[in-house]
Amino acid sequence: MASTLLLVIVFVLDLIAFALAVAAEQRRSTASLVNTGTESYCKYDSDVSTGLGIGAFLLLLASQLLVMLVSRCLCCGRGLRPGGSRTWAIVLFVSCWVLFLIAEACLLAGSVRNAYHTKYRSVLNSPPSCQTLRKGVFAAGAAFTVFTGIISELYYVSYSKASVDFIPKQPGDTGLRMGNL
Repeated sequence: MASTLLLVIVFVLDLIAFALAVAAEQRRSTASLVNTGTESYCKYDSDVSTGLGIGAFLLLLASQLLVMLVSRCLCCGRGLRPGGSRTWAIVLFVSCWVLFLIAEACLLAGSVRNAYHTKYRSVLNSPPSCQTLRKGVFAAGAAFTVFTGIISELYYVSYSKASVDFIPKQPGDTGLRMGNL
C-alpha cells in the first residue's frame, strides 16, 4: 500500500511551493521611469518574487524527486502486477513528468525574467523601455504545481497498488507479456 507519510510530505511540499508561486505572482517587480532633466532611467522596486519563484521551483523539484525515488522512477526495480493499476501508473507517470516540466519551466523562466532589469539610460531622446515580467507567468507555474502535485500523488498510489505482492511466475519474468500480440 501507499505510504501515508510520503503522501503527506509530498502534499505539504507541493502546498508550500504553490503558496510561494502565488506570492511571487503578487510581488512581481514593477518599474517606474525616473527623469533627472538630462537623462532618464528605469527604477525597479524590490526583487522578492525572484527568490519566491526559486523557492517554489526547489520545493516542487524536491517533491518530484521524492516520489520518483520511492517509486524507483517506474522503470527500475521489480515488474508491476498486470492490470488497471499498472496502466494508470504508466499514464500518470508520463502526465506527471509533462506537468512537472511545464511548472518548472514557468517558475524558472519567471524568476529569471523577473531578475532581469534593463540598465539602459537615455539622454534627452526617447525614454528607455522599462521591461517587467508579464502578469501570469508565476500564476501558470502555481497552477501547474497544483496539477503536478495531484497527478504525482495519484501516480504513487497507482504504482503502490500495482506493485503489491507481485511475484513473477518464472525467474527473470518481469510481468510484461507480449504473447497475445
